[in-house]
Amino acid sequence: MEKNEILMIYGKNYKEMTKEILTSAKLAEQIGDKKKKIGLKPNLVVAKTPDSGATTHMEMIEGTIEYLQENGFKNISITEGSWVGDRTQAAFRVCGYPEVARKYGVKLVDNQQDTYKSYNAKGMQLNVCDFPMSLDFLINMPVLKGHCQTTITCALKNNKGLIPNSEKRKFHTMGLHKPIAHLATVVPNDFILVDNICGDLDFEEGGNPVTMNRIMAFRDPVLCDAFVCETMGYPVSEVAYIGMAEKLGVGCADTSKAKIIELNEGCNAKGKIRMTRRVQELAKYVEPVDACSACYGSLIYALDRLNDMGMLRNCKKKIAIGQGYKGQTGEIGIGHCTCGFEKSCKGCPPKAIDMVEFLKKEL
Repeated sequence: MEKNEILMIYGKNYKEMTKEILTSAKLAEQIGDKKKKIGLKPNLVVAKTPDSGATTHMEMIEGTIEYLQENGFKNISITEGSWVGDRTQAAFRVCGYPEVARKYGVKLVDNQQDTYKSYNAKGMQLNVCDFPMSLDFLINMPVLKGHCQTTITCALKNNKGLIPNSEKRKFHTMGLHKPIAHLATVVPNDFILVDNICGDLDFEEGGNPVTMNRIMAFRDPVLCDAFVCETMGYPVSEVAYIGMAEKLGVGCADTSKAKIIELNEGCNAKGKIRMTRRVQELAKYVEPVDACSACYGSLIYALDRLNDMGMLRNCKKKIAIGQGYKGQTGEIGIGHCTCGFEKSCKGCPPKAIDMVEFLKKEL
């Protein structure tokens, strides 16, 4: 897998999807030596189950461990440090990590209890926990979701789980963006496996999950977060730490240079979508017929952006989406399935940022 590539897979069998995408990425070849010390870094910011939209799905953890062990890797650990307002051990228990650790014989490391050292992160002194820095290869497993302070959170911000609580507090006094960018210059960014199954609409602690049923793989954390912005309907420029990290040489934020490889079609993720009251409010503008999760979820993100702009207040039109519209005509539609409509946003699925621009003109 090259650094400019983005791998995607859709569906509901998350463990098997994980193993398939790692096989396609040739992760074992990238890691190399079977004796390497490998760490899995999920997002366990709070002690909540993944269906809340806050934390990494356990099926992805299991799929990754099985893939690694089947390829001869034995020295595997799960390393995480929850946010200051919660305890990692509680998050481990709520999400079932102790049982998985016993089942597969892997180590659980609580970074809140780890020692740490100071590093020069390209002009900024930052404290980083010792265990993650001792790893030979780190697999970053963030949740694609919104964030109340940084707009989005994914690969780069997930690195905060590798620093002690005292440093997390300091990050907030510095405004988050600059230290997040500098942290990425010293911590491992070897491989990113994104949980895009049901991340929250705009809050890192969950509560309004948006079903997408998709897993993505990246080698470039900057490209990852830039693509996440567009997936959620935001211009990359709205998330300052992405551009900062790019200038520091961490990666490339130009998504036009990315090569997207879809291992299957989004229709593999078709089905009933769980909705909270807030998501239901956005969904009242939609007329879905057999809509795929990724396409529908992207539309929810786009409608949330339009709602923030005040553009939905007087909207009377319904937006068509889903495979049930193939070969039909209508007024406004989203995705390739509505290509016969008077106005249709191209893509399968289109990114939310493209939906936003399309709907701004048509609603």
